[in-house]
Amino acid sequence: MFEYFPGNYVWNLGVVAALNSGGLIDEVDRACRPIREAAARGSDAGTPDFLRAWTALTDQLVTQAEQAEKAGHTRTAGDLYFRAANYLCQAERMLAHSDPDRLPTYRRVLELAQKSFDLRDRRISRVAVPYEGTTLPGYLSLAPATDAGPAPVIVLVNGLDSTKEHMYSSAHWRELADRGVSCLMLDQPGTGEALRLQGLIARIDAEAWAGAAVDWLETRSEVDRSRIGIVGWSLGGYYAPRAAAFEKRFALCVAWGANHNWGAVQRRRLEREGERPVPHYWEHVLWVWGHDDLDEFIAFADDVHLDGVAEKITVPFLIAHGEKDRQIPLEYAHRSYDQAVNSPRRELRVFTPEEGATEHIGLDHLPHVSTFVADWVADTFEAIGSRQETAV
Repeated sequence: MFEYFPGNYVWNLGVVAALNSGGLIDEVDRACRPIREAAARGSDAGTPDFLRAWTALTDQLVTQAEQAEKAGHTRTAGDLYFRAANYLCQAERMLAHSDPDRLPTYRRVLELAQKSFDLRDRRISRVAVPYEGTTLPGYLSLAPATDAGPAPVIVLVNGLDSTKEHMYSSAHWRELADRGVSCLMLDQPGTGEALRLQGLIARIDAEAWAGAAVDWLETRSEVDRSRIGIVGWSLGGYYAPRAAAFEKRFALCVAWGANHNWGAVQRRRLEREGERPVPHYWEHVLWVWGHDDLDEFIAFADDVHLDGVAEKITVPFLIAHGEKDRQIPLEYAHRSYDQAVNSPRRELRVFTPEEGATEHIGLDHLPHVSTFVADWVADTFEAIGSRQETAV
């Protein structure tokens, strides 16, 4: 992984995530150069410096975007808003839950993302998925294929600390769209806007909110109801397989990072084994899951695993994992594969240091994983469609 800040894994993860999600190296360098000393103090202590530096870059790009918009250069303005949202999203991700800047920063991320796809990605719209008396926020990308009729769709779900704005900046939705597949980028309970602005905490039974997403998608005329899949990255590598195991309307599943036993990972992190994804880690985790006592939470987290679940997956199942993932052991990828014995087409793809994408969810070479997953999804949906035509 490109390590701008030697020894600071969490900040380096943010840098490569920004660069591999449409960021520009000159802009990232201008934001990071003034905070090298702050990085040396550790990932937690320097987060206010990180926010100030990346907010300054965001402000600069927003000023340029506003000037371009006034001049009628909407595509240029949209690109600038896109990069501004990407950078600020990474800075927001670093902040502690208790930081007073967290919510104002996230609200600004929402505004910038909306301006971006209003100006440059008009096939994306903000949506609200009905869920247990409230709604789940999402962005819906309708593939050009929907102009001719219903098309397959992927429900793309977050991990522990990501948001639908991270998914938007990753451009995975575009890879899918170019292959004829739409994408619902969802802030499920415990993530993104659902957590930050609605207070919806994570839950072990992911099929509850995943089923709500399917219910809503089935009402859309643009959706091929027989070809709805689910893809989850990071902790989504637990959520997506869990959802597919119990929500039988999903036609395929991808674990983008094999989070087979997230509870066991928490016990390892208590012993400082492996890397953590965000600063202020335990404060963040307790917020996500709605706990206030660490010991009680660790006991609760023991149930966040796929043992006894993976064998209930009865649809095509892809596990994509980095060989050198410093957060989630590679052995968990093999465990998910070995236990998914009832999947009609299971595949394990391990990304190596020689090719890149070997870190957590491939953030060191995110487009490489993204295109592989998109190809697998498109091929699998095509095979499903062919079987349906043959049956008719």
